[in-house]
Amino acid sequence: MTLLIIIIVLALLFDYINGFHDAANSIATIVSTKVLTPFQAVLWAAFFNFIAFFIAKYVIGEFGIANTVSKAVLEDFISLPVIFSGITAAIIWNLATWWFGIPSSSSHTLIGGFAGAAVMSAMIHNGFSTNGLEAIKYDVIIKIASFIVLAPLIGMIVSSLLTVLIFYICRKANPHKANNWFKKLQLVSSGLFSIGHGLNDSQKVMGIIGAALIAANAQGIETGVTSIKTLPDWVAFSCFGVISLGTMSGGWKIVKTMGSKITKVTPLEGVAAETAGALTLYLTEILHIPVSTTHTITGSIIGVGAVKRLSAVRWGVTRSLLVAWILTIPVSATLAAIIFVLFGQNL
Repeated sequence: MTLLIIIIVLALLFDYINGFHDAANSIATIVSTKVLTPFQAVLWAAFFNFIAFFIAKYVIGEFGIANTVSKAVLEDFISLPVIFSGITAAIIWNLATWWFGIPSSSSHTLIGGFAGAAVMSAMIHNGFSTNGLEAIKYDVIIKIASFIVLAPLIGMIVSSLLTVLIFYICRKANPHKANNWFKKLQLVSSGLFSIGHGLNDSQKVMGIIGAALIAANAQGIETGVTSIKTLPDWVAFSCFGVISLGTMSGGWKIVKTMGSKITKVTPLEGVAAETAGALTLYLTEILHIPVSTTHTITGSIIGVGAVKRLSAVRWGVTRSLLVAWILTIPVSATLAAIIFVLFGQNL
């Protein structure tokens, strides 16, 4: 029971870190265009992060992404020590990338940690006679990993099309009036993206807590949880609430990277990027695929920059981000495997 409580606390801590780590995703463009001050922006984003809870529960009526995350590892290999090792590795990687101002993916950090610990558990259980990959569900992992490329690509294509469309519609508009109009529209587009952020990222932590409660119930600890559908309401409410608190804490190093280092963003382009990012996140919500909000908005920002001219995008920064994205799953998996070897067997 003690380990279960520790895992829930760590999962919510990860949720909080995810909030301030990914706050930049929702507010970077709205801050860089000076539509809102940083403090106003995080309050705005946090509010819509929390509103996402009511949309998921009462409008959508399910938490499909949480269900996908909880099933990334085969049930036979899900245990409390595995989940503990995975969530601990995810926290370490998230804090490291935040410290260096790298907008990495909290989604893939969590999945990588969960899978890495399960693989090591399977290897130890089989006396290292196998590679442990039988512990993971390939179709789920491949689907999630594929969106490392697909999420930013979709965001980039949609934001490019939106930018071209907006330029065409506003070609005869007064530049000063149009700029003021798009500053107001950025409030709407950033709110839409923050809802997508809340919907996507909160459910990832729900999936991990759900997996822990299901594993504990199977091991004789009465939780009453046998699937994501039987999760008590406090789990979802806590996950959405904590990520909102994290967003309010901000992540200023990453805001700087997202808001100005990739490309200089105007209010018009901010609207296009945030709207494209939101549409991408809503699509993945329908498909029940946990994706990186970081990857999504980064691709969208690159798309609006590339419409002006390819040289407007600082490709050196983009390459550095891409390297971090590719490393996230294997590094998190390796960290989790090491933590499981050191601590997991004794828990």
